[in-house]
Parts: sequence; structure tokens; C-alpha cells
Amino acid sequence: MSNRLVPYAGALLLLQGLAACSGENSTANQVMPPAAEVNVSRQAAPAADTRLVVAFGDSLYAGYGVLPQQSFPAQLEAALKARGIAVTVRNAGVSGDTTAAGRRRLAFTLDGLDRKPDLVLVNLGGNDMLRGIDPEETQANLTAICEELKRRGIPIFLTGMIAAPNLGSDYARRFNAIYGDLAKRYDAGLYPFFLDGVVTDRTLMLPDRIHPNPRGIDRIVAKVAPQVAGVLEGA
Repeated sequence: MSNRLVPYAGALLLLQGLAACSGENSTANQVMPPAAEVNVSRQAAPAADTRLVVAFGDSLYAGYGVLPQQSFPAQLEAALKARGIAVTVRNAGVSGDTTAAGRRRLAFTLDGLDRKPDLVLVNLGGNDMLRGIDPEETQANLTAICEELKRRGIPIFLTGMIAAPNLGSDYARRFNAIYGDLAKRYDAGLYPFFLDGVVTDRTLMLPDRIHPNPRGIDRIVAKVAPQVAGVLEGA
């Protein structure tokens, strides 16, 4: 793990410990608790001159433990509108999703939209890491997701994760490289670590120490929104 990632070691060790205690067959439900799946096709169609962004991920997008209007997609939409961008951000986060689960539902999610998105944000891999899934499998699933988005001509923005240090240096090296490699390969936007500056601050996390609270989400949005705005404005 690089020196830049060292401050997250303790928090990630805690996350790994919680995952280990949950049992093999229920890890995802314990680490990223289930939430009602969002049927993005049921939401009102955005106006023709409004950008459509889809936040496709796990509970960190779904908004576990917070009100719907406090979730990352909702707050990202508000921040982008405050910058003068006409945009709708659809919440396509499903708690507990691994990259394999996301890969299986991607086409269904996209086909259920009223039109092609202007951008898809992808945040998957955290549950893979907490389960100790081989990074090669994680990368293969994320590659398939990016390939499908590329095939449909949809720009990609990745928000990444980093590996818990007790998974070992080899695992961390292979896992942590995934998001940067994919960003280069698919010319995607990249925010390397979704919980950057948040996971180490108890005041910004829910009591489970896994998910950000509303203040933590605001902190993340403040960093991510300018980058997403740049992608939308440059499109």
C-alpha cells in the first residue's frame, strides 16, 4: 500500500473484521446491508435539455442508513445544479452488490431507462474486497461493465476503493491497481477512493463505520462534483 493510503489502514482493518465475522454466505448482507432496489425506469423522464447521469453501484450509492434525499446521487444532483448544470442523477445503487451482481444487472438497468445516459458513475468492488474475492475476478467483472458501457457509447466515471491491508500486500497491489488501469483503458473519469478523507473520521461515518453519514456524503460530493461537472461540461 502506498504512503498515500496508509491513513486508511485502521479503518479498513475494521471493515475487514466486520466482514469476517458475518460468515461466508451472508457477508454482503452484513457489510453492505440490503436496500430496496431502485427501479430507475419508474422515475420521471428528464427534459430533453437535461443531462442524465446514472449512479450505478452498491450501498455507498444506494444511500444505506440515510434518507433518500441525503444519498450520494441526490446530493450530487443538487451540487451539479448549483453549478448551473441541468441534470438528473438516477440512483441505481443496490446494497450488497458485488461486481458480479452489478455485471448481471447492468443491461437490465440501462434498458429500463427512457434514454441513453450522458454519463454512468460506477462504484463497485468494495464487497468483492471485503469477501476476499480474487482481484482478477473483480477486474474481469468491471471490465465487462466498462465494455458494455463503451459498446453503448456511454461515458464512464469510476469511483474506486482500496484493499484492507490485512489481505496482504500482493492482494492490495492487484486490487488497488484495478480502477486506474480501467480508467486509462476506457478513457474514464476517476476518483480513486470513494471514502477519501471520510472513512478515517468517525464524525463523518455511521455507527457501523462502513457507510458515510449525511455529513460524510456532503464531504464526498464536494470533491466528486467538480470532476463530474468537468466531464459533463466537456462532453
